[in-house]
Amino acid sequence: MLSAVTYIARPDGPDAIDQLADTLSALVAGVAAGLVGDAVIVADTAHEGVATVAEATGATLVVLPGREGPWTAGARVARRDWVLCLEAGDVPAEGWIRTLDRFIGTARPGTALARLRRPHAGLPMRLVARGEGVMGVARARAGDLVRRDKLLAGPVFAPRLMPRRLSARIERG
Repeated sequence: MLSAVTYIARPDGPDAIDQLADTLSALVAGVAAGLVGDAVIVADTAHEGVATVAEATGATLVVLPGREGPWTAGARVARRDWVLCLEAGDVPAEGWIRTLDRFIGTARPGTALARLRRPHAGLPMRLVARGEGVMGVARARAGDLVRRDKLLAGPVFAPRLMPRRLSARIERG
């Protein structure tokens, strides 16, 4: 099982609540399949609409404390060993449940990070991802599946974590 942490950077944005709802509704299939054990919403600022969505879905709401990263803040309240990092508007594409379940079930103890494909990412992000595939990942980003203890150790992974690329992908809602 995993915890899904969804980060909403600007809760007062025009489509922010709709994007959050898109992401959370995509996770329902994972809950039904027994893969997603709990959901955490991390917001930069307190917002009534986000609080309402969190209450309606049973998700835990965390307002970002100070300068802590969203994935670390979400991992503090997550209840599972693996954390799926998402941004509001991210929608895991068909087949994600089977792919993540298989990865979690077969991951060796030294494996700490897997990365879902993000075909909508711009060229700079894709180049960074290629470099991280060789040098290792220093920080978690949206689309990563990370062991909770690595996120709790701090926002920067030391030593860098080698990502395992997964066939599952993230679309934008």
